Amino acid sequence: MKRTTRRIGVLATVLAFPAVLLAPSASAAPVRLSLPAPTGPFAVGSTDLHLIDHSRQDPWVPGTTRELMVTVRYPALPSGKPKAPYMAPGVAKVVAEGDAAKLGMPSDRLDYRFPTHSRVGAPAIGGKRPVVLYSPGGTLSRSHGTTHQEQLASEGYVVVAIDHTHEAEAVEFPGGRVEKKALPPSSIEVSKRVIETRVRDTRFVLDSLGLTRVGMFGHSAGGFTAGETMVSDRRIVAGANLDGSMAHSQSQRIFGRVADEGLDRPFLLMSAGDHSAASDASWQEFQRNQRGWTGETRLPDGEHFSFTDYQTLLPQLGNAPAAFVGTIDPARSVAVQRARLSAFFAEHLRHRSSDVTKVSLSQAS
Repeated sequence: MKRTTRRIGVLATVLAFPAVLLAPSASAAPVRLSLPAPTGPFAVGSTDLHLIDHSRQDPWVPGTTRELMVTVRYPALPSGKPKAPYMAPGVAKVVAEGDAAKLGMPSDRLDYRFPTHSRVGAPAIGGKRPVVLYSPGGTLSRSHGTTHQEQLASEGYVVVAIDHTHEAEAVEFPGGRVEKKALPPSSIEVSKRVIETRVRDTRFVLDSLGLTRVGMFGHSAGGFTAGETMVSDRRIVAGANLDGSMAHSQSQRIFGRVADEGLDRPFLLMSAGDHSAASDASWQEFQRNQRGWTGETRLPDGEHFSFTDYQTLLPQLGNAPAAFVGTIDPARSVAVQRARLSAFFAEHLRHRSSDVTKVSLSQAS
């Protein structure tokens, strides 16, 4: 399947999620899903933070204040604390219903409350730690990048994953309140507003946690977000884009600032399937204007959602649709991505940690 719809602009990324049918299962019981275990030397702790930006109105729901949920994963001491569920209950229900409809299976077979490898509130290991931010793809949850988040945390990073409220299919806040997607119909102007909102969300998280020198990576629109935030905020010293267009419209060549202006800091590109710098005009423009280091890692047998947890979750449901995660061996895909991201942040961020990391960890220890 060609993914030309994704290259039209950032909003096409997940809105064009292919409707594919999995092989029917003889059992109606929920599939016991799991994620690959992180391979770093540290155990992983996690805590969720509710951040309210009292200076800003929500751009998608008039009359409401902008509020976010973030998950902080960090190197932790071994602990008997409970394992964090993959998704909060309200989010798990909404995402399962949507995925089941697209995959042609009953929603009660998808239980996204399965345990991860992170322990809720596990005691944090002290000392300075490099910090990496994560932004998910369009309409996706911060949970969809858990594999990468846990891996980096197990290697010694503090990873802060951001949900973009009312763009994600669902975000659950304290008390069980669930805020669902509230985006208007897709257009170039809406795409610009989406990215502008994401950039403001990211900068607000940096402000709230007192972070001054971080890395950032994201899938799809999250990768676009990383680059756009770097244009206007020098606190992000290294970024990575996992298969994300950096255009609001490829056909009209309406690109983001990161493509038009480039960066003077390192920025990694990762692509899959028929998408690469050779086929994406916004990436070509970025490479022409980039002043700092850049490089590309491509998974030719992968697909757009190979850079999310779907790479390993879908095969557990049966015949994983190639249009979604490609034909690449899931274990190999994860190993290649882990190695590349780890090497990138080790080179460009590892020795640039901030002593204020403990602001975010104080609520977890």
